[in-house]
Amino acid sequence: MILETTKRFLIAALLGTVVFVSGAGADDINLPDMGSPADAILNSSDEARLGRMIMRDIRNSGMVVEDPLITEYLNDVGSRIAAQTNDGEHNFTFFAVEDPRINAFALPGGYIGIHTGLLEATRNEDELAGVLAHEVAHVTQRHIARAIHANSRQSLLTTAIMLGAIIVAAAGGSGDAVQGAMAVGQGMAAQQQINFTRSNEYEADRIGIAALADAGFDPNGMASFFEVLSRMQTTSPEMRAPEFLRTHPVTTARIAEARSRARDYPAISSEDSKSYGIARMRAIVARFDTPEQAVAYFEGRNSADHSEIERYGRAVAYQRAGNHFEALKILEDLLEEDQSVIAYHIGLGQTLVALDQYSDALRVFERAVELFPRNVPLVIEYGERLLDLGQPKKAHAMLLDLLNNVPPTPSQVRLIARAASLAGEDAEAYYYLAEYRLMIGDLAGGISYLQQALRLPELQDIQRARFEARIDFIREFMTEEQLKRMQSSRPVGVARTRQ
Repeated sequence: MILETTKRFLIAALLGTVVFVSGAGADDINLPDMGSPADAILNSSDEARLGRMIMRDIRNSGMVVEDPLITEYLNDVGSRIAAQTNDGEHNFTFFAVEDPRINAFALPGGYIGIHTGLLEATRNEDELAGVLAHEVAHVTQRHIARAIHANSRQSLLTTAIMLGAIIVAAAGGSGDAVQGAMAVGQGMAAQQQINFTRSNEYEADRIGIAALADAGFDPNGMASFFEVLSRMQTTSPEMRAPEFLRTHPVTTARIAEARSRARDYPAISSEDSKSYGIARMRAIVARFDTPEQAVAYFEGRNSADHSEIERYGRAVAYQRAGNHFEALKILEDLLEEDQSVIAYHIGLGQTLVALDQYSDALRVFERAVELFPRNVPLVIEYGERLLDLGQPKKAHAMLLDLLNNVPPTPSQVRLIARAASLAGEDAEAYYYLAEYRLMIGDLAGGISYLQQALRLPELQDIQRARFEARIDFIREFMTEEQLKRMQSSRPVGVARTRQ
């Protein structure tokens, strides 16, 4: 079972690139270079495949934070840092994991996860950037590949099976372990398995501090956050040590060395971006068990001391608690003060829709799209609201334009499938759903949707050629057993495209 599951994830990882181009023909589909599963050395291509496999399973666990504002912010900061150390060999994807524990981790292929608990624990943007810089350095210095190769000295497939066994074992653990940490159980187990050496950690610090300074952040940010974690452990010894310290041991000597290295660079006085504060506020609001608790948290603070960012956090808490009039007052004031913050436009548009002020909401969104074309959080939110307001054709066209230019997440692919279905574009809806199934590793499900599209009477010739070519492409990676199961399974109906 483990072997078959791992093979499925590994092969599916090769099908992860989704391009939404209407009329694409069979010649536009290129077979990826799979390499040899018997390779003894984990090269960059192998790393990318392993990373996609692991990342797909983390996404399937449901613990990845699907908040476009948080995701975009992490990728903006992470890419800014990676540009200082990356020679173009590595592609990076930064994401947040819904977990109150303070931790971060790097996966093969440049996938870097940040716990929401760590985002909240940082005191400023430089500290968060320090963590990201450290993880980026682990990737660019190929510490992950070196450790996997040193520990396993086996083929890529064998290494994948090893990681698959860890995943299966984690899934069979206690209720707390499965429910509370399944998402990063895989990533963390993989990181513990490869066990960075002390020299790796010091090298990641050195490279990361240089990247911090070159990217315009305070190079002391890394050591500053290390000190925060160290004090948490020292002042509360009865408490469990932060997870970050378990996977990235921090000693007094290491902190001192990080401080010393930071002094080699010019002093940088940086201010927190509003995007940092917004992402952090959204993480804080989301961690409460109920929206009412989030409202109480903000209302319990002295309103006279509320910063602009804290006012935004309070507005988000009101939104989630259904107190839309209270949210409206705050968001209107914030937007009047600063038209450059996309989150304020989004928040105001959301609130106006909730208050049934549809014309005003559409004007807010249209103005924002003019100011910030193809901004992912904005377009995704506007697309969802257009669907709510019965304008699926406009939503479909806008989302298609965005996702043809920005790599989509699985949830975004599901959204455009819903838009296409509601717009009466059933063939395209089936195509998008097929791509969604491939992105989560379900090859048979992907073919099933494409086969249903082929049965549509209004299907155009160019669509038929595209869908048939895609089916042939997918089948090359399926076992005989998978093909038999697919043929005996019952097709999924059109109604599922509308969920």
